[in-house]
Order: sequence, then structure tokens, then C-alpha cells
Amino acid sequence: MARKGGSTGLKRKPAPKFWPIHRKEFFWVVKPSPGPHSLKNCLPLTIILRDILKFAKTRKEAKTIVSQGKVYVDGKIRRKDDFPVGLMDVISISDIDNYFRIVPSRKGLILHPISKEESNFKLCRIENKKVVENGHVQLNLHDGSNILVKVADSKKPQEDTYKALDTVKINLPERQILEQVKMKENDFAIITSGKNIGKHGKITEIEKTKGKKRTNALVTIEDKKGNRYQTILNFVFAIGEEQPLISMPEAAQIV
Repeated sequence: MARKGGSTGLKRKPAPKFWPIHRKEFFWVVKPSPGPHSLKNCLPLTIILRDILKFAKTRKEAKTIVSQGKVYVDGKIRRKDDFPVGLMDVISISDIDNYFRIVPSRKGLILHPISKEESNFKLCRIENKKVVENGHVQLNLHDGSNILVKVADSKKPQEDTYKALDTVKINLPERQILEQVKMKENDFAIITSGKNIGKHGKITEIEKTKGKKRTNALVTIEDKKGNRYQTILNFVFAIGEEQPLISMPEAAQIV
């Protein structure tokens, strides 16, 4: 009989380039399980515990740590060592009082140490939305999850204020919306993909789109030093209006 489904293994050479692993020392590496993030945009818990944080020397040791319920992702215990962790996810190891947020950098996705207070919330970008029954609007978020929002009339703009590419701040693990950041000029934002990945600053200009998708609009971001970077709107993640809602790593702090 023919084999059904995809491969259950992953060779080290084609693994995402930002994974901090030796490409030729061993042949195989842990493959992330299907979950909220794609293979190219995630880190499995084994890689985080063994290769980044050095809490384990082998995958077996990493499995033991995870199976004991010591690792939380977005406020929930994860007991599978191949669970995929991605952009803006919060990792908590409460036994040793360590908290991290996954953020983009020039190297790819990295772990940024955060405080215990900051680990109580997460930022999610709205990818799209739809109206469902009983007067609810379903917000589909970048991490594969969704949130139902009760509105009186979804056809009235003053009732349904949420738009695609806006950012919502949600508490963990309850996942209730605390704040909304509209995607607009003068917001603080970070670039999540492309050659300028990891650059962050204030949005100075968003191109007015006519005849093309809004996600392909050109966006200009200026950092603290006055350097300007340009990318498309689809690669921009708003992180605050008056000031960033999350702490961001400096170049010298990258893990």
C-alpha cells in the first residue's frame, strides 16, 4: 500500500535556518507537530530547552521537563516536546521564574526575556474576520486562534471597530481582549518578515492603495536613530500607539 500523509521526520539541513542547531553533527532533528504555527515560522519546545536555553542536553531530558508540566505556552501547560511556538507567544518556566516572548530579529525568531508582569498578556494580529450567529464577530488571529466579539450590529462601523491587520492585546490564559491597536500611521510596529525582519520603530507612512491589495501597500518605519525601512503592510505588526506595549530587544541583547 502507498504511504499516506506527510513525513514524520525532519532532516537538519532543510530545517529553518534560524534554528540554532548543528547541521552536520547529526542527521535528524525534531519536527514540530501540527499546531498554531507553520514549520517555517516556529520553534519546537525541544529546540528551545536544549539548544537555546541549555536546560537539557538531549531530547530525552527535554521531554522529561515538558512532560512534568513545567513549561507553559500562553499560560497553558504543554506536555509535548515538539509543540510549535511562534511569533509573540509567551513561554513561562515558573519553577525558575523565567519568562520569554518570541519576537522577530535579523536572525529569525528569538527568545526575548520579559518580566512576570509582561508574561500575563500577548499581542495578536487580526488576519481576517467574519460575522457568525447570535450577533458575534469572529476575529481570526495570526496564531491560529480566534476570538468571538459581541456586537449590537456588525454592519455599523461604530459597533464593529476591528479590522484586518489591527492588533489586539489579550490576557493569558483567559484570552480576553484588553486593548486594541489600529494599524495606522504614527503607531509603533515591528517588521516580521523580509530583509528588514526585526527592525522596529514608528510608522511614518502607509501607501494609499488603489487597484491592489491593502496587504501589499508599502509601509515606511523609522527607528530611534532615524533610520528608515520600507516593507509591505503584510510584514508589519503594530505593537502600540503612544508607546510599545511590549519590551523589545536591543541588538546586544539577542539570545
